[in-house]
Amino acid sequence: MHSSEELTFKKIFLFWIPLSATWLMMAAEGPFLSAIIARMINPEFNLAAFGVSISFAMIVEAPVILLMSASTALVKDIQSYIKLRNFTFVLNLCVTVIMLLFITPSIFYFITINLIELPVEVVKLTHIAMILLIPWPAAIGYRRFYQGILIRHNLTRRVAYGTIVRLSSMALTGLALHFFTKVDGSVVGAGALATGVTCEAAASRIMAWKIVKKIKSGKIPYTEKSDISYNQIFKFYLPLALTSLVSLGAQPMVTFFIGQSRMAIESLAVLPVINSFVFIFRSVGISFQEVGIALIGKNKEGYLPLRNFAIKLGIALVSFMGIIALTPLANVWFHNISGLSIELTDFARFPLILMILMPGLAVLLSFETAVLVESKNTKPITFSTVVEFVTIVVIMFLSIKIFNWVGAVAASFGFMAGMVGANTYLLPPFISSINNRQIKKK
Repeated sequence: MHSSEELTFKKIFLFWIPLSATWLMMAAEGPFLSAIIARMINPEFNLAAFGVSISFAMIVEAPVILLMSASTALVKDIQSYIKLRNFTFVLNLCVTVIMLLFITPSIFYFITINLIELPVEVVKLTHIAMILLIPWPAAIGYRRFYQGILIRHNLTRRVAYGTIVRLSSMALTGLALHFFTKVDGSVVGAGALATGVTCEAAASRIMAWKIVKKIKSGKIPYTEKSDISYNQIFKFYLPLALTSLVSLGAQPMVTFFIGQSRMAIESLAVLPVINSFVFIFRSVGISFQEVGIALIGKNKEGYLPLRNFAIKLGIALVSFMGIIALTPLANVWFHNISGLSIELTDFARFPLILMILMPGLAVLLSFETAVLVESKNTKPITFSTVVEFVTIVVIMFLSIKIFNWVGAVAASFGFMAGMVGANTYLLPPFISSINNRQIKKK
C-alpha cells in the first residue's frame, strides 16, 4: 500500500483510469440503444417498454450482481472454487426460474396492468422484450463469477476486454436488427443487450481458462487454505444479495408510481434516456470505490490524497454535467444524439436539471463505502441502501399521489433525495472509521 507521501494525484489517476474506462464503456450501452429506438416507429411506446423491461430484468438479476465480490474474496483453492462455482450455478438457475415465472402471461399481465397500471401498448412490447432477456440474469451471474477470479489474480485488464466484447456484440446486434429487420425498437434493445451479456459471459470464461486450470491443478500457491462450507458461503453472500436486491428494487417501484402519474407515457419514454445520460457521469464516480479500497492502506494512510482526489473528481463531474444540463447542449444530446422529438426533449430538460448533483453524490458514496469496506464494517452499507430505497418510495408516493407531479419530475427528485439519504446515513460510521485509525498527515 502506498503511504500518503507516495500516493500522489498522478498515481491515483493512473490507477483509476482503467476502471473508469470500463464503467464508461458499460454506461454507453443505454444511450446507444435509446438513440436507435428513438429513431424507429412509435418511439414513445418503445422507449417506455425498453426502460420498463430493463428495470424488471435488473430486479431479477439483483441476487447475482455481487458474485464478483464473492468470487474475488472467497476463491482461494480448488475446494473453494468448486463450491462457489456450484453455488453460482444454483443461484443462476434460481433467477432463471424466477424470470420464466415472471414472463408467464397470467402473472406478467396481472403485475403490469392490474398492479402497476401500465398502458396496454407498453405492456405488450415489454412482454416481448422480457422474453428476449431470459438469458440476461444467468449470463451476468456466470461472467461475474469468472471476473472475480480474474481480479483476484491481477488480470483486471481482461475484465475490460470482456466489456469491449459485450459492447461490440451489442452494437452489431442492435444495428443489424435496426437496419435489416422490421421488429419493434424495444425488441432491438432487448435483443442487443441479451446478445452482449451472453458474449461477455463466454469471453470471461475463455479468458479465465488458464487461471482456472492452474487452480484445479494446485499450481497456484495460496498463503491460506479454504475449507469453506456451503452454509458459510450462504451466510457471507446473503447480505450482499439483499443489498443489491433493495438497491435495484427501487427502479420497478419508480415504474409502478410513474404508471399512475400525469404524463405517464412521456415520463416512461424519457426516463431511460435521462438515466442513461446521468449514469455516464455517475459511473465515473462509482468506479472510484475500487480505487479507495485498493489504495487507502491498512491504517488509512492514503485517506488524505484520496479524499482530495475525490473532491476534485466530484466537482469536475457536477460541473461538466451542469454545463450540459443548463445550456443548449442538452438539446443537442436529447434531440440530435438521442433522437428524441422536440417535445420530448423539452420535457426531459427539467428532470435532468434536478439530477445535476447526482455524480458528485456518487463519488461521495463510493468513497464512504470504500472506507467502510476496508474497515470490515459493511452493515451500515446495507442499511444505507434501505434508507435510499425508502426515501425514493416515500417521495414518489407523496409527489404523485398527494401533489400530482409529473412522473419524470417525481422520479428525478426521488432519485436525488434517495442518494442524499444514503450519503447522510453513511456519514457518521464513515467519520468513526476514519477516527478509529491513525491518519498519516502530509
